[in-house]
Amino acid sequence: MRFMILVKANKDSEAGALPDEKILTEMGKFNEELVKAGIMLAGEGLQASSKGARVRFSGTKRTVIDGPFAETKELIAGFWIWQVKSKEEAIEWVKRCPNPFPGESEIEIRQVFEASDFGAEFTPELREQEERLREQMAKQP
Repeated sequence: MRFMILVKANKDSEAGALPDEKILTEMGKFNEELVKAGIMLAGEGLQASSKGARVRFSGTKRTVIDGPFAETKELIAGFWIWQVKSKEEAIEWVKRCPNPFPGESEIEIRQVFEASDFGAEFTPELREQEERLREQMAKQP
């Protein structure tokens, strides 16, 4: 099972404050543990929402909204993609994670859809397309 682990933003991350050497060192050690355990597939920090944008869809209309975005508690400061056996295993790994920010922090755990989750609507043609795209992505530098 794959899970996306979402590090929620806070006012400091949204202000562009960078992590100090201590947290970078602790996170580096944690990431090493994840890689050695064969769990971590990807992981990155994200720039503040002031450097981002949203595209709102309404039928065929598209509206671009430039950051920053007001609801800090709804924003993401970083993420991992993990391959684990269960949600419970993901929870146990998150509990071992260093606190991403001084004070209170929150990390959300969300399961990633697999092809088998979509049932008959995910036709053999769509499955072939998905496999072909994954192969192409794996070949990219």
